[in-house]
Amino acid sequence: MTYDLDCPVGVIGAGTMGTGVAQNLASRGFKRVVLLDLSDDILKQARARIRQDLRMERMLRPPPEGSPDTKTLLARISFETDYRSLGEAGFVIENVVERWPVKQEVYRLLDEACPDTCVFAANTSAIPITRIGGATNRADRVAGIHFMNPVPLKPAVEVIRGVHTSVETLDTVQSVLRQMGKEWIVVNDAPGFVTNRVLMLTVNEAIFLVHENVAEPADVDKIFKSCFGHTMGPLETADLIGLDTILDSLVVLYESFNDPKFRPCPLLRQLVDAGYLGRKTGRGLLTYDDVDV
Repeated sequence: MTYDLDCPVGVIGAGTMGTGVAQNLASRGFKRVVLLDLSDDILKQARARIRQDLRMERMLRPPPEGSPDTKTLLARISFETDYRSLGEAGFVIENVVERWPVKQEVYRLLDEACPDTCVFAANTSAIPITRIGGATNRADRVAGIHFMNPVPLKPAVEVIRGVHTSVETLDTVQSVLRQMGKEWIVVNDAPGFVTNRVLMLTVNEAIFLVHENVAEPADVDKIFKSCFGHTMGPLETADLIGLDTILDSLVVLYESFNDPKFRPCPLLRQLVDAGYLGRKTGRGLLTYDDVDV
């Protein structure tokens, strides 16, 4: 099947991931993208972030032939605070924080506002897709799409099949991803899926090494880059994701498996309490002079 590019696609949450998803959709031909968040101030910041990201991308590499200019791309995105703006949506991608009460309320509102035929895709780090589907009246139309950051530049995603996710829903998800220029790997549902069940353990253990004064953050990352050929070290990766998201994901994994191996490092909690969340605040496990905060 091929998703109708004139059919609206909703994007819930205008943070780093949501703006990246909206930008990716609009740049790849989706003509009606609805980016929804709580306030006009958040949406104003999201619009500015998309402009800045497009400018940086085009400085680093020429856009593919046929790509829309910035004005055309932004015209395809409507910035909204009312769920009723999703009344004609055929597909919605949710990107809100990794806290179950917040997600539960979002899906209640989506269920009320969206057509019965609309498919919901959860861009979640760790919360099981089956649980999310159970919070709706359309569990068969709910799947997970775990995008990587920065969304427009990452070629692949993890697609998660919940217990009730139908074949038709997976077909729709894959049609949208194909149009977005993404490859995908389908996995079955479990807390953290494949990526974050492994990554969060790695990041948390790397933070423990800093907490225990075994090594400085830059040296931990240098070992992974120099010895293993990783593009980024685990602590740079944590700062890029956001230490608040790392902490929320570890809490979900710890509560889901009741396994102490997922216990968040005390240093991680301290940094989040201090507001040192990573690149988005200019300081996390490392500091960033090139970030406006």
